[in-house]
Amino acid sequence: MVVLGIILLVVGFVTGLSILWTIGIVLVVVGAILWLLGSTGHAVTGRKHYW
Repeated sequence: MVVLGIILLVVGFVTGLSILWTIGIVLVVVGAILWLLGSTGHAVTGRKHYW
């Protein structure tokens, strides 16, 4: 999710489409939160680890 967010950020920056930029930021933030929760041992959406 984080990688997809970074790709969308780059594509949005190159093409000038602000919607891709916004979606990319949201995906990076959500992916980072899920990654941190999964790495600390908290169950995320019914799974012990989130990749």
